[in-house]
Amino acid sequence: MDPQAAEGQDAAAAVLGADPAPLTALLGDLASPANEARSRAERTFHALRASHPDPLALRLAHLLLSPAHPAAPMAAVLLRRLISPGSQAFVYPALAPATQSSLRALLLSAASAPGLSRSISKKLSDAVAELATHLLPSGSWPDLLTFLYKSVASPSSPPALQESALNTLARLASHLAAGFPDLHALLLAALSHPSSADVRVAGLNAAISVIQSLPSAAERDRFQDLLPAMMRALAESLNCGNEGSAQEALEMMIELAGLEPRFLRRQLPDVVASMLQIAEAPGLEDGTRHLAVEFVVTLAEARERAPGMMRRLPRYVGRLFAVVMNMLLDVQDEPAWYAAVSEEEDAGETGSFVFAQECLDRLAIAVGGNTILPVAAELLPSFIGAEEWKRRHAALMTISQIAEGCAKVMTKNLDQVVGMVLNSFNDPHPRVRWAAINAVGQLSTDLGPELQNKLHHVVLPALASAMDDSENPRVQAHAASAILNFSENCRPEILTPYLDVIVGKLLLLLQSGSQMVQEGALTALASAADSSQEHFQKYYDAVMPYLKAILMNATDKSSRMLRAKSMECISLVGMAVGKQKFRDDAKQVMEVLMSLQGSHMEADDPITSYMLQAWARLCKCLGQEFLPYMSVVMPPLLQSAQLKPDVSVTSAGEDGESDDDGVETITLGDKRIGIRTSLLEEKATACSMLCCYADELKEGFFPWIDQLQLLWYLSSNSIFMTKLGRQLFQRCLSFCVQQNWQ
Repeated sequence: MDPQAAEGQDAAAAVLGADPAPLTALLGDLASPANEARSRAERTFHALRASHPDPLALRLAHLLLSPAHPAAPMAAVLLRRLISPGSQAFVYPALAPATQSSLRALLLSAASAPGLSRSISKKLSDAVAELATHLLPSGSWPDLLTFLYKSVASPSSPPALQESALNTLARLASHLAAGFPDLHALLLAALSHPSSADVRVAGLNAAISVIQSLPSAAERDRFQDLLPAMMRALAESLNCGNEGSAQEALEMMIELAGLEPRFLRRQLPDVVASMLQIAEAPGLEDGTRHLAVEFVVTLAEARERAPGMMRRLPRYVGRLFAVVMNMLLDVQDEPAWYAAVSEEEDAGETGSFVFAQECLDRLAIAVGGNTILPVAAELLPSFIGAEEWKRRHAALMTISQIAEGCAKVMTKNLDQVVGMVLNSFNDPHPRVRWAAINAVGQLSTDLGPELQNKLHHVVLPALASAMDDSENPRVQAHAASAILNFSENCRPEILTPYLDVIVGKLLLLLQSGSQMVQEGALTALASAADSSQEHFQKYYDAVMPYLKAILMNATDKSSRMLRAKSMECISLVGMAVGKQKFRDDAKQVMEVLMSLQGSHMEADDPITSYMLQAWARLCKCLGQEFLPYMSVVMPPLLQSAQLKPDVSVTSAGEDGESDDDGVETITLGDKRIGIRTSLLEEKATACSMLCCYADELKEGFFPWIDQLQLLWYLSSNSIFMTKLGRQLFQRCLSFCVQQNWQ
């Protein structure tokens, strides 16, 4: 026998032998913080899984019969992986029939073992459910239904076993509900358990899963009378101070509201009133109150499944709106906000404040302006006229958040809405003034172009005046940035009469000592130029020297975004005034960009993406005169366009998700797919830029056709980039045809 194989056999014999110590040591090393010990243990475990899956699975299961054993938690985790169909370590089908039978029996014995900790019980319940999803479709685990029924129904079952069985039933409702005896009575008994809040919550979990698993409304309606008990189970958890269990229950109710809202319709007022009572209770944790609000908002959003349900309860919409507005008061007057050294304007904002903003936006979109605006009209005057700055601030943030959903109705009351906001431009508190500017920016986006057409004469002077607030640079910066929102829906002839004042003030802001203010001014100048187009020529000679100075001098790491925004502004100004005016400065600008292109930039440097877009705008502006720069522009652009999407596929059943903020995950069936969005964005931007160059340069783009063949192949074989790739290649081919270059 090969010495290495013999060594492996000896190790397996030791770990899986009669002496439990080696297996205990192995499981301990698998949880070790020491990388070397953990890696060695992982290699050993993987080798055992491959060579001795039967004894390994049985030994792990036997360990669970002694729940107090220190290695039991790790044994539960590993066993679940071995028997979970979605796991890469799934070995159950390869086990001998006798092993499979023993393993199923051991799992049920372990699940009912006395002294089982809550943690191990949950892991076991999950493991049983995972294996059952593999076996139940073929009827290969007949004992499971009997075990679960007895565990739930028997008067002698301890609460922990009942809870575990109910949680397993919840996971397997689609497989078991149809054949589960006395299901309605068992769920009602669990929801009314006399001593255990955990059993009541597990009963709620099982009831919701069963209801969702039933195929018809008629079958679901048979469980309608469980709703009062379901709500009582939730209330009793709160009354006992068990907010953890209550939050679990609320999360399940939210799921029910989203998927089966019509199930709630007969008792909707009572259910919504109970949720609002929770949301209004000041003594509860923020997380609990947020979940109660989330339930009602989710119900309001279920328009397709249950049209108009919440609109029929305007009184409750008003209560919900008041609760959420009061959450906006949870904001602190942090010194960091005034320091204005960070572009983030959320200093002092709490989780409740952010949550309330999101809910107002969603609620307004869900129920519409005809329902929301009358409610808002009742509450806003008392807030906007209050002495406490937080209430005035909350009123303005509310207007910002509901504008999108109420746009049609707000537009009919434009003077009144905008007038209320503009009055707050002179508020004594800077954060209220900031909120007023924020509201004007949001209204400009959501109510445009009507707002711009009708009220430009009051909005633009107010924003220009706000730029003078030199004691509060964050207010100045926000006023400048709001010009962008206003300009996007604004015709040149509306904006042009105000440009003398606006551009003059923005030039002063460019000389500010605050980088945030400078960045806001650059954004505003870029949008003003883009909106006014050739009318901006009047200001070109005054503006461009400042822009070039920032581009050339903002070279340290802390100024990267400032430099990036200067590129954006220069390229948009150039496009606005045309190449005749821009040509000489364009050469200097492109020299700087070429120098940057050849330098090393960090992965998170914003200049990279801004520069890609700046090159494309310069190409649009200069046309064929841009051709000499293509040899610099194209290599990195092609490299970005050929990036391979970074996709990972894991089992949805595996614990945890990626901690990487740059990775978005979605779950499809039993798989969790992770996609690094930054790479996709870079790839998409690059392909869009290539399309732009092909459009602008036409036959001048021909030298790069050959290099795009590989890109075309990759694009046409990628679900992520097919559309862009085809657009790009079709444009290139059309130019070839036009020039007889087939």
